[in-house]
Amino acid sequence: MNPPRPRPKLDEENTAFWTGGAQGRLNIVRCGDCGQFTHPPRVLCRHCQSENIEPHAVAGTGVIDTMTINHQPWAKGLEVPYVIARVALNGVPGVYLTTNIVNSPVEDVAFGDRVRVVFEEQDGIFYPLFEKVG
Repeated sequence: MNPPRPRPKLDEENTAFWTGGAQGRLNIVRCGDCGQFTHPPRVLCRHCQSENIEPHAVAGTGVIDTMTINHQPWAKGLEVPYVIARVALNGVPGVYLTTNIVNSPVEDVAFGDRVRVVFEEQDGIFYPLFEKVG
């Protein structure tokens, strides 16, 4: 088992994001008025300030926009090296997730790689991680 990840504090705005993986869903807040996505989740749309927002399941695919390989074992039991990446989500303009790329040797991960979400569950939280596709 992987060492525990930092546990987010769940609230009304972010619970759908952190628990959607139980149903295999990557939930990103979308505005019902202007149609724009907002992440991290907020009580108001960051584009038009509307309160008409709710979680929306997205495809969970994307492209590695930028990345780094970490060699520092920051936590006991943490295996290094590992990839920290920013993923630009397909169909969700302007939304990027900072995450880990898993299930590939670090030397095989590169800018522009296509990826898809996989979830790692720890104590009811479903952390969205990504793996290479194709």
